[in-house]
Amino acid sequence: MLRSNSYDYIICGAGCAGLSLLMRILRHKNLADKKILLIDKETKSKNDRTWCFWETDDGFFDEIVFKKWNNISFFSNDYFSPLDIAPYQYKMIRGTDFYNYCFSEINQKSNVEVAYGDVKGWMYEKEAIILKIDDKEFRLLDAGTQIFNSIYKPAEVKKGSVKLLQHFKGWVIETAKPSFNPEEATMMDFRVHQLHGTTFAYVLPFSNTSALIEYTLFTKNLLEDKEYDKELKNYITEFLKIDDYVIKEEEFGIIPMTNERLSFKGQDAWMIGTAGGQTKASSGYTFQFIQKQSKQIVDFLGTNRSLSNFPATPARFRFYDNTLLHILFYNKLPGDKIFSQLFKKNKPRHVLRFLDNESSLQEELKIISSLPTWPFLKAAIKQL
Repeated sequence: MLRSNSYDYIICGAGCAGLSLLMRILRHKNLADKKILLIDKETKSKNDRTWCFWETDDGFFDEIVFKKWNNISFFSNDYFSPLDIAPYQYKMIRGTDFYNYCFSEINQKSNVEVAYGDVKGWMYEKEAIILKIDDKEFRLLDAGTQIFNSIYKPAEVKKGSVKLLQHFKGWVIETAKPSFNPEEATMMDFRVHQLHGTTFAYVLPFSNTSALIEYTLFTKNLLEDKEYDKELKNYITEFLKIDDYVIKEEEFGIIPMTNERLSFKGQDAWMIGTAGGQTKASSGYTFQFIQKQSKQIVDFLGTNRSLSNFPATPARFRFYDNTLLHILFYNKLPGDKIFSQLFKKNKPRHVLRFLDNESSLQEELKIISSLPTWPFLKAAIKQL
């Protein structure tokens, strides 16, 4: 049973998007006392994912950043370089730290109710909302209630639809002797084989004997679990030259990369996170897009502006993403070649700004001109 029969906000999904929005609402002077219902399938207690991103300043969740790096590197068979990313820092937040941090504050708020169950749907009736959780229906008073939904459900495949899966498995390992430089992270290492499609590893050192090693693919299908293990072992042995280590933690994740038009305005709800198009289609980066969207939403709510006027992602960035996604999906150009060219021919900070959808048109034209013209031109025409 729910404790109340009316709420100002209902947030479906207690992942990164739902919790980021809720935390910002609770810390806004005009919104902190709003009645809020947060719903998720299960409690968040596992270290089920790691978020990596880059920032120039301290961010909203900076106090739970597990590790920061000023130096990162890029590897491929064609190009290797340390990358000067100043004024950015590369940052990492662990899932368990994020969940614990959010719920330690949420659980102290009497105006926030947390319910667990599978959200089956909702329907607005006259002055009421019928909310379905598991096999139960709750009739709530609609006193201007706004629903925010972060539960992503893939759309039916249509003609022209392009969808890849970014899937990854990671190990936190502890080595018997110093094996890492804790001051430098490997952002992408494309020296691994590309037989399945665009594939890379990355290395996030915590100390000289501990690191997260992640094996990542952009492909249409998942691998067998033992394949991820095999490739992780091979990467650690062949490229990192480490034989003596212990696996301390494991993680696995899947992120959709799609040209599906995912907008903020949904059916009787505002769509947030991946469900609202905040996963960058060409790279899978999500965390910072969620933070920017959450801040904007709270700015609107806190000043009584209608979310109907909420700004969409600039069309040119969707165009760039869909063009690159088309190339990767149809294997018109290997992903390792594309990213090698990006970092080889452009300043790293310009590439990061481009991947963050914060670049200027002048920077974008320079970046685009650094990539192979013909495959991108044909893919761009397809998008148009």
